[in-house]
Amino acid sequence: MQKIGAEVILECLIEQQVEKVFGYPGGAILPFYDALLKYPQIEHILTVHEQGAAHAADAYARVSGKVGVCVATSGPGATNLITGIANAFLDSVPMIVITGQVPTQMIGGDVFQEVDITGISMPITKHNFLIKHPNQLADTIRLAFNIAQSGRPGPVLIDIPRDVQTSFMDYQQQQPIEIKVVQPDLVKLETALGIIQAAKRPVVLIGGGVINAGAKNILQKLIEKTKLPVVSSLMGLSGIDGDNPCFLGMSGLHGQEAANRAVAASDVLLAVGCRFNDRVTGNKHIYAQDKQVIHFDIDYAEVDKNINTCLGIIGDLAASLTYLNDNLEYQPKEIWWECIRNWEATKTQQVNSTQLYFMLLSEIIYDKNIIVCTDVGQHQMWAAQNIKLKGERTFITSGGLGSMGFGIPAAMGAAFAKPEKPTICISGDGGFKMTSHELYTIARYNLPVISIVMNNQALGMIKQLQTVQFEERFSQCCLPAKFNYQKYAEAFGISGYQVKNHQEFEQVLKNALQEAKPCIIEVVLSTQDMVMPMVKPGLAINEFVKF
Repeated sequence: MQKIGAEVILECLIEQQVEKVFGYPGGAILPFYDALLKYPQIEHILTVHEQGAAHAADAYARVSGKVGVCVATSGPGATNLITGIANAFLDSVPMIVITGQVPTQMIGGDVFQEVDITGISMPITKHNFLIKHPNQLADTIRLAFNIAQSGRPGPVLIDIPRDVQTSFMDYQQQQPIEIKVVQPDLVKLETALGIIQAAKRPVVLIGGGVINAGAKNILQKLIEKTKLPVVSSLMGLSGIDGDNPCFLGMSGLHGQEAANRAVAASDVLLAVGCRFNDRVTGNKHIYAQDKQVIHFDIDYAEVDKNINTCLGIIGDLAASLTYLNDNLEYQPKEIWWECIRNWEATKTQQVNSTQLYFMLLSEIIYDKNIIVCTDVGQHQMWAAQNIKLKGERTFITSGGLGSMGFGIPAAMGAAFAKPEKPTICISGDGGFKMTSHELYTIARYNLPVISIVMNNQALGMIKQLQTVQFEERFSQCCLPAKFNYQKYAEAFGISGYQVKNHQEFEQVLKNALQEAKPCIIEVVLSTQDMVMPMVKPGLAINEFVKF
């Protein structure tokens, strides 16, 4: 069957069961957009900016468990996707990025809107392709989807010159390539079993790999059976229900004190789908002292990269956890749990006024299976510490890249993936302004996104770091309070509210959830509140800054 390249792209997307595509048109990708008119089964979401398209596709993938797809033109369109691609790469999100390119005979001539996007994106993609011959197109798209989903997920970019999009070629429909599952080594699993059974102070550390592997239910069964203490990385949040009695909370730089002390005092640490980044470990030379680390992961490159392990087990996490659940016997650790509970009971951390907003939000939404998206900064850490999550894929945040501006477009993508319930976006007053123009898209589609802006009139985390590390020499971190969020909301045709106390916040949030319409809720915060605890730079994970 003869079709032009633009039609072949869309046929291949249909093969891969793609339903939604986020993007922005331009000259080099116009043949694709012209062909899109013939394919109503694919919904295209026109964003305000290409960065918004990339972040939305990222969050759509995280919430739906499918591959996110975004599209842009050559040159500035492609480069505007870079932050979103890097974000997906560092957080292991399966995403297909389709970019238009100048005609093949013009490549390398520095023509209008030409950049070497494959060269630029090489370090932040799992793989990328420049299609130079029409007969490569269909098979390359199929391979790209397979790469994006296989093993450790990640973004794959396909750069398609305009003349390839307009060339005729043979097309035959095919089934998607089967995703191969890597089975863990049985001998290593048996070895791990023996180490865990002999442990006196075991702790399970879960990362984002648990969620990517769809292994939450298996993990929870294992924990219910063994009563092992569990801590989480930022990306692992929602990998276990927040009210599970064995869950001690997030560990790491801003982690709960009991969680960090449990990790520090453990004799066996079971790391499941966690890459041991510096926000988790603190000083990596101290982190693994006096303990055996068993690392379960899908990526060979992560084992022994940051933390030396006694055993690395590569393979499907669901299979590894199933083996442990089937074979690990319950051995009560009363003395260990007594020690942990004592840390929880005697913690010195004080609850400030800002934290109470997050605790109240948690009470209101818990057990409603509502998606929570965050931007990056203090509010992100307060959310991670205080919001108890239930349900799968319910906490969407920028972990590895820490990209301010992620929140609003991510909430948009999440809402397209799960439109039946409201999505809550929590932003600071800094990150919100970076990408809040995507509220235009949210309002246009009437998506039930409740945007909560935590306004402390500062780049809060920068101000906190300048307090701790630079003796309160505040440089370019304070934001004037001359921004009217209510009028800004009205400009998009949505409702805007300002709340100044916890009672107002509770009432406004409950009403917004009931209405399930896009809105902005500005929360006026104290300018002095800080995220606690906070690990001192270079020290062990259980040593904290005290104010």
